[in-house]
Amino acid sequence: MRLCAWYLYGEKHRGYALNPVANFHLQNGSVMWRINWMADTSPRGIAASCGMMVNYRYFLEDTASNSAAYLGTTQIKASEQVLSLVSQFQQNSKL
Repeated sequence: MRLCAWYLYGEKHRGYALNPVANFHLQNGSVMWRINWMADTSPRGIAASCGMMVNYRYFLEDTASNSAAYLGTTQIKASEQVLSLVSQFQQNSKL
């Protein structure tokens, strides 16, 4: 889950999220809300994402400012759960 959080939050292409689904939701002003372990146990889900799924949450009053922040400064809004996983990855990674 730490690696998944890093991939979604930290891996970038030209400053934006490398994952196209993440990029779509973040451009539209969502918050990277939660990473779910074994949320998709179908053969395709296991093969594509080791069964993990991500929830993106839209706070309607914040979507415009979140979108502008992401598009203007590539700042990703994320929940404490996601940020904690990213921090754990960074502390333990040799990358």
